[in-house]
Amino acid sequence: MSAPADIRIPADLMPNDGRFCVGPSIVRPEAVTALAAEANSYLGTSHRQDRVKDMVGRLRAGLMELFSLPDGWEIVLGNGGTTVFWDAVTFGLIEERSQHLVYGEFSAKFAKAVAAAPQLGEPEIIEAEPGTAADPKASDVDTYALIHNETSTGVSTELRRPDGVDPGDALVIVDATSAAGGLRWDPAEVDCYYFAPQKCLGSDGGLWLAACSPAAIDRIERIAASDRWCPASIDLGIALDNSRKNQTYNTPALATVFLAVHQIEWFNTNGGLEWAAGRSDASAEIMYGWAAASDYADAFVADPAHRSPVVATVDLDDRFQADDVVEACRANGILDIGGYRKLGRNQLRVSMFPGVDPADVQALTGCIDYLVTQL
Repeated sequence: MSAPADIRIPADLMPNDGRFCVGPSIVRPEAVTALAAEANSYLGTSHRQDRVKDMVGRLRAGLMELFSLPDGWEIVLGNGGTTVFWDAVTFGLIEERSQHLVYGEFSAKFAKAVAAAPQLGEPEIIEAEPGTAADPKASDVDTYALIHNETSTGVSTELRRPDGVDPGDALVIVDATSAAGGLRWDPAEVDCYYFAPQKCLGSDGGLWLAACSPAAIDRIERIAASDRWCPASIDLGIALDNSRKNQTYNTPALATVFLAVHQIEWFNTNGGLEWAAGRSDASAEIMYGWAAASDYADAFVADPAHRSPVVATVDLDDRFQADDVVEACRANGILDIGGYRKLGRNQLRVSMFPGVDPADVQALTGCIDYLVTQL
């Protein structure tokens, strides 16, 4: 058996781009080139001036177009990523009590953050085993917290309001961190669809973004006007006010904003969300088809309806150690296909975001097949 790092994959099997990390995701070279071309007039400039505010405006308008949002919806943004947005939700979006679907590491973290908030009641938790999904149930809560794509396990779901809960009865808020731009969704079923730009949007981290319905906007404004104390940096009322001015409360990472705009406008120019999601669908068909045909790999998510089209999790049998495959891939320039550490499985995890060329996913499967013959 060869040592993993010593194996060399034949050049004709290699993908053109070997980046398959689920976050930070692949940043398209075209976006980096565009940023470099405009760097002298954009980077290192004031985020309160028109040059940057115009870029934030393009970001917000581009997302409105990408998601085909109805009149009255708004894009709100702030610094810190999804983890910070969870904290903002505990102060500025949940009124008294929420229900949470939990079936992976990140959905569990949000539920834990809400449970620790002293101003809120004990959240209602509906759990499912990692690799499976749960459904929301009508309850006496004012907020339902759903997940569009659980990044740690590769489980995705179709978004819908709980049976018996009409729009206006309670808010439905959705963690779309690894879904936004790669999965389809219906705004009629959601009130707040929040995410970060370092996944499908092909940018770096450091921002949170939220598509908010009129009901969510009303909730934000009502809580902000109440006597509930909130740190200014995560005050959704302040974030809303600044977003309407195409800015953030404190300085954003300008490169992150630019790269996200470039990716969103690439999507919209080529056909919008349907086109972007179609690229991920093509990659998913390749990846799961390969696993099904393999005698040593199998999709971790048993139900095909819940297999994510943007994050594939694939178990290997005991003849081959995933860590060895990951090590050999890295030695050849194929990066970041290891499974989520806390799951503790003999598993690969591969991003299939719209920025990943489906042809590179096809090449990756061939590289893995070659490596196991050498291992």
